[in-house]
Order: sequence, then structure tokens, then C-alpha cells
Amino acid sequence: MNTAATTTLRVKAGGRIVIPAQVRKQLGLQVGTSVILRLQADHATLMTVRAARQQARRRVRRYVRNGVSLSGELMAERKLEARHE
Repeated sequence: MNTAATTTLRVKAGGRIVIPAQVRKQLGLQVGTSVILRLQADHATLMTVRAARQQARRRVRRYVRNGVSLSGELMAERKLEARHE
């Protein structure tokens, strides 16, 4: 299955949707895997938590230089503020 594949699913009793085995395998979904369902105006997107983290990192990296640690900068700012109190 390629990334542009489309699969039609039916909603079953209780709102259940069965994700086909081939799709689960491609996404690495196993029993207990956490996923995020993002509801947008006229559609929904399902992604793993891991994929959502990677997407967030890519978005942040567009605005932050390579090698810059945002958490390191925040800690340095907090230490500086604490010294001035």
C-alpha cells in the first residue's frame, strides 16, 4: 500500500471502524498503540502519537536554527530571571 492509497471503511455498531491489517502494519499499529484523531472542518485525520511528534518537530525546525535547544534557552532565561529576584 502506498501513501496515497484510499480505503473505504464502514462505521459499525458503537461507532467502531476496523482499520485493515495492511494499513495497521504500514503504520505500525499494534494493540495498545496510541493514536490521535484530528477533527477538521469536513474531515478527520488519524495518526500515531509518534507521527504527530515528528510532524511537530518538523514544524518547529522551520523556525529554529539547527543545534538550538529551546529547552536549554528557556532554562538559561529562568536562571537569569531567578538571579534578578
